[in-house]
Order: sequence, then structure tokens, then C-alpha cells
Amino acid sequence: MDIEERFLKYVSIDTQSDEYSDTTPSTLKQLDLGKELVKEMLELGITDAHLDEYGIVYGTIKGNGGTGDIIGFIAHMDTSPDASGTNIKPQKINNYDGSIIEINKELGLSLDPEEFVSLKKMVGHDLITTDGTTLLGADDKAGVAIIMDLANYLYEHPEVKHNDIKIAFTPDEEVGRGADNFDVNKFGAKYAYTLDGGDIEEYNYENFNAYSAQVEITGKSIHPGNAKDKMVSAINVAIEFENMLPAQQKAYFTDGYDGFNHLHHLEGGCEKATLEYIIRNHDLTLAKKQINDFKRIKKYLDEKYGYELIKLDIKESYLNMAEVIKENYYIIERLEKAMNSVGIQGFASPIRGGTDGARLTFMGLPCPNIGTGGDNFHGPFEFVSLTMMKQSVEILKELIKE
Repeated sequence: MDIEERFLKYVSIDTQSDEYSDTTPSTLKQLDLGKELVKEMLELGITDAHLDEYGIVYGTIKGNGGTGDIIGFIAHMDTSPDASGTNIKPQKINNYDGSIIEINKELGLSLDPEEFVSLKKMVGHDLITTDGTTLLGADDKAGVAIIMDLANYLYEHPEVKHNDIKIAFTPDEEVGRGADNFDVNKFGAKYAYTLDGGDIEEYNYENFNAYSAQVEITGKSIHPGNAKDKMVSAINVAIEFENMLPAQQKAYFTDGYDGFNHLHHLEGGCEKATLEYIIRNHDLTLAKKQINDFKRIKKYLDEKYGYELIKLDIKESYLNMAEVIKENYYIIERLEKAMNSVGIQGFASPIRGGTDGARLTFMGLPCPNIGTGGDNFHGPFEFVSLTMMKQSVEILKELIKE
């Protein structure tokens, strides 16, 4: 089974996670892929391959005389709740010629390189797209396929000397829980790389400091005919709260190292309203300033309306792994050397998001991120370059060499 067959097999299995579920993993269908991966790993001689009680797959490609560092590779099995992951119908474009790709004529959906400029550097690549009705699942089944293709290569080429190589596949990364139950000690690697990026030339060791904020507003519901000086409409206060946050920090005004506050869910009425935010910034000091904005607005509105109108709950999601990676920079130097060895001039790029690796880094497993060739994740315009996926496998081969 080559890497294309693996990838198409994995995306055919629906593994969408659910941020509102309280089970572990958040959806049981993620276990379907986990069980399939364990089966394939055992067939490739990974005798300790297993799916644990939390839905995490672990395994060791046993060393054959190599004495280098014990390193690991990690990818996540789930796909985003933002778009359907059911009944995916991938479409392949061989030797892409740089033209507009029509992915769904009936829906009028296409990939235009003038809009999706990353396509311009993929002329000559073999691409896989969606049919416009679902996401593709390259985030992160491309990463899963890359790691499994490496395992297959090493199984077929026992002459390649290496130390133990640890691999793991996690559930629920897309809902921020991928590392919740990860056993770093059992994994047993000195450091690892996540395969969860985009362009193959980019690698990541900086990510957002990430927090979530839930704003619960309790209004005073009065018949509108008698509401004067009595009613407090929770939904109107919700609008007021949102409008008091700095306008320039809305996500659609930001890029690069800019932080943002993003209102991703709002519901309610006169009596109750709830706003759910994500708060992001690469700079921890600025992230804390954003958090203080939320607290300041709560205090102001409570005082304005004369009672505890707002309940505010802010939680840490993950922190910027750069703090730890910079103290272990040889991990990045090894990656740069591996990329150069296969003819890729890599460059570091800050992640405007996070990976399992961010949290694992603070759990004692330094874990920068490598590209997989995917783009436009979480929606119907998602695609992946098979050419880049194969290049990613070559980078991993260099990383495990003595």
C-alpha cells in the first residue's frame, strides 16, 4: 500500500471530533481509525502497537543497532467539527497545470490560484481535493499517512540503521484535548515532531498562547409593554460586551504575530445569553492584557447595571512552545539539516493556532511541527499535495538516520 492508498483509506473513515461531548475520546468513531492503525502497525512488525483506554495509539519501531536519540513522530486522527467529515469523495489532479480547479460545478466551487495563492507553487504536483461538500481530512490524516509510510519503508528496508522510533496517533486534537491523556513517560522519546503543518517548506516551533473565555449573562426579563427602567436584555448586553472589545483585535484584521479575540459562538435571549471566545497571542504579556480587557468589561457592565450581571470563566488551553524549544534548539537544527538533505530550504513560521506538540512540549516532550502538504483546512476548499507528502516522508527518513 503506497502513501496515496493509505491517505485515501484513512480519509474514508469518519473521525470528526465533538467539542461539546464529555466522553473520551469525544466521538467513538475515532476509535475506528485507531483500530485500523494498530492492525497495520502489527503487520509492519510494531509488536507493541496498541490503542489505550483514552483512544491514543502508541507503538515502537524497534531499533536495529542504531545508537542515536530515541525520537518520536505524532499525528492526530480526528478531523474538525467545522465541516462534515462523512462520505468524503476525494478528487485527484495529476501533474497540476496551474489552472483553476473546478471542484463542484453544481455548487459553483473552484480553487482559483489567484485566490488560493499557495497553488501557484504546486504546478507539477499531484493534488487531492474535496468534491466541495465536505472537508478532506488532510488535517491530519496526511500526517498519519506520512508516519505510516515511514514505518512501511523501515519494515521493507531493515538495512537502514536507527534506534527505537516512537510513534503515536491522538484523538481530539481539533477540540483541544489531544494531549490530555498522553503518557509522555510511556512514549519514551527524548523529543518528537508532530506532522500537522501545511507547506512542506515551513516548520513551526512558535504558536499562540491560547485561552478560552465563556461569558454568561443573566438579564431581567420583563414584559416589553412594562419594561421601562426594569428590563435588562441579556442578548443586548451580549452585543454591548462584544462591541467593547478592541475592534482591531478581531481575527479577520490580524495575521503574522498579531493576537486576536474571536467570538465563535453566541446564543441567548432576554433572560440569558452566552458568548464563547477564543483568545490568542504569541506574546504572553499581550495575551494577559487581552484577558484583562474581558475582566475590565465585566466589571464595568456589572457596575453599570447594578448587579452581578456577568459570569466570566477564562481557561488556559495551551502556551507558546517556543520558550522550551529555544532551550533545545538542536532539535530544530537537526530538522533544518534533514530538510536541506532532500533539497528543501526550510524556514520557521509562527503557527496561528496550536498543535498537540505545544502542550506536549510543556509536558516534557519538546515537539516542533513539520508540514504535510495540506492547505485550506477545515472546509470544502481543503486540498493536499501528494508530492509534498512524499517529500515529508523523505525528511523523516533523514531525521532517523545515524
